[in-house]
Amino acid sequence: MSILIAYASQYGCTEKCANMLSVNLKDNDSLISVVDLGSKQKIALNNYDTVIIGGPITAGKINSKVKKFCAGNLPELLKKKIGLFICGASVEEAQKELSDNFPQELLDVAAAKGYFGYEFNLEKMNFAIRAIIKKISKVDKSVSNILEDNIKDFAASMKT
Repeated sequence: MSILIAYASQYGCTEKCANMLSVNLKDNDSLISVVDLGSKQKIALNNYDTVIIGGPITAGKINSKVKKFCAGNLPELLKKKIGLFICGASVEEAQKELSDNFPQELLDVAAAKGYFGYEFNLEKMNFAIRAIIKKISKVDKSVSNILEDNIKDFAASMKT
């Protein structure tokens, strides 16, 4: 089986989650490609049986590269086994954000949908974003809340 994990990452959390997911999906029969949608790398979807798409949620919206990838490849994606995931700070809003940010057609056919948690990597943020995050989230240092069990459960769902 050939698997594509296509993601966009703003400060590194989604990239970290995509790589953790690839480790959890690994078996002797799978060829897994992890591709940053911001890398300008050409993706030949016809080379993959399974496509997993993920991105960060900021202010309720998914990264524009993820949105563009889904919209631009929707007919081809609908022929694949699909998985969808998000990373974001709002645990309470995760299901709504997932539903609001992927095309309904993909949500309807997805074998797995997941919320993988969040990180605030303050060192990678510019001054303005860092100040907003500190004020809204009431943190004064970098925080990691990646939900490894959610990633493992997602991988298990994709394997069935």
